[in-house]
Amino acid sequence: MSLMDLINKKSLLPNDSEALEGRDEEIEVPDVHFLNGTPLKAPFPEGLSQAIFGMGCFWGVERKFWQLDGVWLTSVGYSGGELEDPSYEIVCSGITDHVEVIKVVFNPEVISLADLLKVFWECHDPTQGMRQGNDIGTQYRSVCYCNNEASIEVAKASLDQYQKALEEMGLGIITTEIKSNQPYFFAEEYHQQYLDKNPNGYCGIGGTGCEFPR
Repeated sequence: MSLMDLINKKSLLPNDSEALEGRDEEIEVPDVHFLNGTPLKAPFPEGLSQAIFGMGCFWGVERKFWQLDGVWLTSVGYSGGELEDPSYEIVCSGITDHVEVIKVVFNPEVISLADLLKVFWECHDPTQGMRQGNDIGTQYRSVCYCNNEASIEVAKASLDQYQKALEEMGLGIITTEIKSNQPYFFAEEYHQQYLDKNPNGYCGIGGTGCEFPR
């Protein structure tokens, strides 16, 4: 198989016969966030909301969001596929349907989902399909997963706004998946808050240069 064939295969979602089976055990993660010490797992304090974003490599994405006022917690994981508790290596194979994502737990009285979505759109290229920059594969596709229908409507309205802005700049069509209630599985411990542990590590954050309409 040629290099181009491999690239093309990693850019296609697998069919049911190709998808791998799940693991029997959960991936172990720390009890608390490496940077701010908040618990990584639910239950969370009342009044907080959650959203899941996929924008390419999750290392730089997590740092971008943990720096925002009103964000109570971030973690990195895998979502969008049926395989339970996948490993990083299996996700990178491109045959699990999963995406590298971050979970953002936030205080909507300080920062709204609409505000988070502005950061989401501006900090990656949502028109690239199964890749993000030089990172190629289904695990790098653009996604926004919400936990209720009201949030889905906010996300869809935000997409429409940003699509118009992209078109005014002569840019492409947004390929972002917007879905509700997708299972979230934690990534391995070494991925959690990676750029706080490794400040000079790979970031991968980029964008189109198009600002969200103010």
